[in-house]
Order: sequence, then structure tokens, then C-alpha cells
Amino acid sequence: MSLIDTEIKPFKATAYQNGKFFDLTEATLKGKWSVVFFYPADFTFVCPTELEDLADNYAAFKKLGVEIYSVSTDTHFSHKAWHDTSPAIGKIQYPMVGDPTGTISRNFDVLIEEAGLADRGTFVVDPQGKIQIVEITAGGIGRDAQELLRKVKAAQYVAAHPGEVCPAKWQEGEQTLAPSLELVGKI
Repeated sequence: MSLIDTEIKPFKATAYQNGKFFDLTEATLKGKWSVVFFYPADFTFVCPTELEDLADNYAAFKKLGVEIYSVSTDTHFSHKAWHDTSPAIGKIQYPMVGDPTGTISRNFDVLIEEAGLADRGTFVVDPQGKIQIVEITAGGIGRDAQELLRKVKAAQYVAAHPGEVCPAKWQEGEQTLAPSLELVGKI
């Protein structure tokens, strides 16, 4: 079953951000655009490259009113230790969410039960708490923050402009489409 346009399920978790621990729930994500970015584990190989890429682009996401939440099945304590010891992870200013029970990973259908780890899943959640974008990749395939940023901009545009859609490779400021009978067969 697709998670697109479904509301995020309840959860409680502790996150690490900017030297502090704090509690969050699904309600924390509501009222703004959010990216929930699952990765398998702290102290690994592809994961720090992805998280550093997000850190390098964090200001662009914040400018759009988007908060990023990285999530793994590690604890918030592990996130702090990784943040304190890795130059790449030390750049992170967004919340790093601990999911040791796997609840959040199960809610988003990315938990690899036999391993106790999350798949590489990316979810864009709108201010109403509904999932608008889902991307899941194999463990060895890293994601690109610039492409995610483009997709977020498209999701925000479509939400703000009912009746319009963004074609492939759409970039902010480019022409969109208005599906209609007259457009059928003309693309």
C-alpha cells in the first residue's frame, strides 16, 4: 500500500540537535514542511556522505520553511557521540532522531526487521502531516540533497497552485502544466 497522501502515524522519540536532547512526536512535524530522512546506522560509510550533503544544503531547506529530521534505529546518545567525533556529521544542525524501538521506521514502512535497521527512505511531509513524496533506495545507493530540494520545491508549488503540475526536471520558475482535455496527446 502506498504511503502517499497518508497522515503520519503517532510516535514519540528523542532527538539530538545543537548540543541538546529533546523529545518530539508526530505533532512536531505538523504545521510546516518536513523531510524525514531514514538511514541504516551511525558510524557507517554511505550514511555520513548523505547526512553531510543535507547539512551542506540545510540553509536552502530552511529558507523554504522545511525542517529535516534524520532518523536511524540508533539512540540519541549514539547520534551525539557520532556528531562529536565525525567531521562530516559535526556539520549537522538539523535534528538527529533516535528510533531504537523501530516505531518510526515501522510507521514509514522502512524497517528491515531481521536487521533492526532502516532502509534509505526519504519522505516529504506537508504541513497537514500528509506524506507527499516517498523515495526508498538500496543500502549502497546514496541520495542527493539537491535533487531532494528540487522535489520539495515542486511539492510546495503544486500545493500552492491547485490545478497545476510540475513536469519532469522542473526547476523553480519554469513553466508548469495545467492538465485538461485540450492538453491530452499534445505533450
